[in-house]
Amino acid sequence: MSRLTAADRRSLKPSQFAGPHETYPIPDRGHAIDAEARASEMHHKGLMGAAAEARIDAAANRKLRGAK
Repeated sequence: MSRLTAADRRSLKPSQFAGPHETYPIPDRGHAIDAEARASEMHHKGLMGAAAEARIDAAANRKLRGAK
């Protein structure tokens, strides 16, 4: 996964985030995979609901299907 600098993160479009309030950036395949993993981790720890995890997974999966 490539490193995402603060400047890079600020330049992302809202559609390039999987979570609410610009959380879980998914500008590339590596970040999309990581977003799914972190959402699953937070859900299993009880820090995120199933619906939020499902929304993040769906956004990451859309990115993964369209990523090259």
